[in-house]
Amino acid sequence: MVAAMARRRLGRAATALAAAGCAVALVAGCVEHGAAADTGSGGAKDAGGDPAAAVRNAADALVRAGSSRVDTSMRMASGGTWVTVEGTGRFDYAGRRGELTLKLPRDAAGAEEHRPVIELLTPGALYMKDRGEGVPPGKWVRVDTTTLPDGNLVTGGATEPLAAAELLRGARAVVLVGPGTVGGTAVRHFRGVADIARAASLAGPGEPGALAAAARGFAVTRVPFDAWLDADGRLRRLTEQFTFGGRGRGVGVLSTTSFYGFGALVAVAMPRGGDIWTGKIVSPG
Repeated sequence: MVAAMARRRLGRAATALAAAGCAVALVAGCVEHGAAADTGSGGAKDAGGDPAAAVRNAADALVRAGSSRVDTSMRMASGGTWVTVEGTGRFDYAGRRGELTLKLPRDAAGAEEHRPVIELLTPGALYMKDRGEGVPPGKWVRVDTTTLPDGNLVTGGATEPLAAAELLRGARAVVLVGPGTVGGTAVRHFRGVADIARAASLAGPGEPGALAAAARGFAVTRVPFDAWLDADGRLRRLTEQFTFGGRGRGVGVLSTTSFYGFGALVAVAMPRGGDIWTGKIVSPG
């Protein structure tokens, strides 16, 4: 979907996935954002000094926080060129819904800039506005995320923030790299490998099905990660390295999510039925 659009804009064909009738695959880089004043209330809820427990509890810490602003980035090597999709938005962790605005890369010549793609993330469904490919401007496309082979970890051009955190429930071989700072907030940097299938068996409501699908859809189900947690055990930055596609020809995708502005107001206005496009989506090769 979004990733396939980005690849075509560069005139490359790195990989493809048939999902909801569209070619899919995604990409992103690493960015650091945050609010220096958003330092938390102290009293870490990250299971003391156990590195594995700290990251496995990260999703619960986000739900307790309620909501935040997020920046996302997906990056993939395509024919020697890095294709990147960047986004920004807000997410309600208790309600499991949010909104992102994604910026697609220019084409290889630096021209033909695409208008931003608006995404609404909800339990079981992804809505995309201004995605192009034959969809009229201003219309939304609805995708049933329970049917996506990757569980929507990379399909939409950004890893859904809570799903990214839920994946850490399957963390193994976690080590504490050391202290650091993200966006002016003191953090601890952890590194390890998450197992998608194990995370699916431990995920909270709404996530097991998506993660179980991802366990079947990814060429490699072990996901290396780096996680930066604040004093309250909340994620401030998370990078996850996926290998997507058929076995033997998987494509590496680096997904980065930055979390800041906790407590931000999240108002997701769902599209009306008449605003949802049900016609043909044109995906030229």
